[in-house]
Amino acid sequence: MFDLGVVHTTIQRPQPEDLDRLRAFGVATIHEAMGRVGLMRPYIRPVYPSARLCGAAVTVLLQPGDNWMLHVAAEQVRPGDVVVAGCTTESEDGFFGELLATSLRARGATGLVIDGGCRDTLELEQMDFPVFSRAISAKGTVKATLGSVNVPVVCANALIHPGDAVVGDRDGVVVVPRDRVQAVVEAAQRREDNEAAKREKFAEGRLGLDLYSMRDTLDAAGLTYVD
Repeated sequence: MFDLGVVHTTIQRPQPEDLDRLRAFGVATIHEAMGRVGLMRPYIRPVYPSARLCGAAVTVLLQPGDNWMLHVAAEQVRPGDVVVAGCTTESEDGFFGELLATSLRARGATGLVIDGGCRDTLELEQMDFPVFSRAISAKGTVKATLGSVNVPVVCANALIHPGDAVVGDRDGVVVVPRDRVQAVVEAAQRREDNEAAKREKFAEGRLGLDLYSMRDTLDAAGLTYVD
């Protein structure tokens, strides 16, 4: 059962230095470094191509067609946070736009991820306020039904707890559990170092067939070359 009508005012966040280090990596690298978990469904897209975000999650549970709880959540935002909003059921209405972005930015928010609709996308791009949303829709919402703030939510099939790290770029959005951020940063760095070495070899003309020792397994699988 959803926990409705509750605002938790105290949450644990990752260490700022760990978030700074995490910010250096792309979503794909982080996803792989965690063991290929944590991705939101790919229908969550940036509302403008250059949008990027990384921060601790202030979570919001919305009711369909109702953005009341986003206004409530603004009070709980601390500098560097990302607001992450799920909904009790599917809704693509325009929950969020320029005015709410102005409010969140004044509180120090660095972006929004929402399993719902967003509007005022030109203004958001001009503001460079990154939003990742389920849809773009001009349809307005009401302020009538209670949801909750800083409770666990499901956003695009990903479970997010308050204070988890959230990273978004044009490849998608990934969630890193708060207590795993430091370990994921270290794993992501090892992956980046490994890829840098491979990149050099590919640039020299070496084939993946040889770099990854694929030839014997391809032969065993029955691959045949014909002149």
